[in-house]
Amino acid sequence: MITEQKVKDLLRGGGYIADDSIATAVFLALRMGKPILIEGPPGVGKTGLAKTLSEVMDFPLVRLQCYEGIDEGKALYDWEYGKQLLYTQLLRTQLDSYLSQTADLREAVERLSAEESLFFSRNFLVQRPILRSFLSEKPSLLLIDEIDRSGDEFEALLLECLSDFQVSVPELGVIEANHKPLAILTSNGTRMISDALRRRCLYLYLGYPEFEREVDIVRARYPEICEGLARQMVEFLRQVRELNLRKPPSVSEALDWAHVLSILHARQLTPEVVANTVGVIAKHQADLKQVTELAAATLR
Repeated sequence: MITEQKVKDLLRGGGYIADDSIATAVFLALRMGKPILIEGPPGVGKTGLAKTLSEVMDFPLVRLQCYEGIDEGKALYDWEYGKQLLYTQLLRTQLDSYLSQTADLREAVERLSAEESLFFSRNFLVQRPILRSFLSEKPSLLLIDEIDRSGDEFEALLLECLSDFQVSVPELGVIEANHKPLAILTSNGTRMISDALRRRCLYLYLGYPEFEREVDIVRARYPEICEGLARQMVEFLRQVRELNLRKPPSVSEALDWAHVLSILHARQLTPEVVANTVGVIAKHQADLKQVTELAAATLR
């Protein structure tokens, strides 16, 4: 029997340190069969949560990376036109014989139209990520990543999928999911997601973690980092995030930095250590200068 604490323990076992709000959202999504919309700045662990859940719950991960202009042909399904054409060429003799008995072109078209289902069957259907997740032989985790990069038209396509867990294919009818996937949508907040889509989802906001939790995250991923250094680097990162940077360092940069410091066998943060590794946590030239100046002023 899955519980909130069980979810938290499973995630911790997979290296993801979840707080109560994360564990509750996942627990409710599993019990209610509803998607989760996770919003927050880049790098705070939205995609990482989905990947870890896939691993610890043994759900195959089906990922759909959103982008501007994405449509149903890339997200839901498409037809394998090359295969259809090949079959047409291979069956040309049978088609000629079949149509030779017709009196005129109109009758030939009508007769051929009656057999359209032969070429618009599941045999020629290309399963894109959403349909592939729905038709999985076991429950899967459907990750619709960075939904805010898509447009309103794509959101409209998702409404039926995420409320009824089915896909309507005009040539075949409605295809229902074999198993309801655990659906996770992520957004970096670059544009407003429609209310219609939000209503179909549970909502979770992931911001920068609290101090103690971020220390736990670093230590869980890189236990070779001593607690003193972990606390020092997290405290410094919290100060960096207060600067007016073009790209504030997030949890992903914190983990990359911890990895670098472990490789360098650093035992303490110093202005020199920060200056030599600043490119891990600052990604713009102007940001580099601010971070190194902060280190010179605050680290001894």
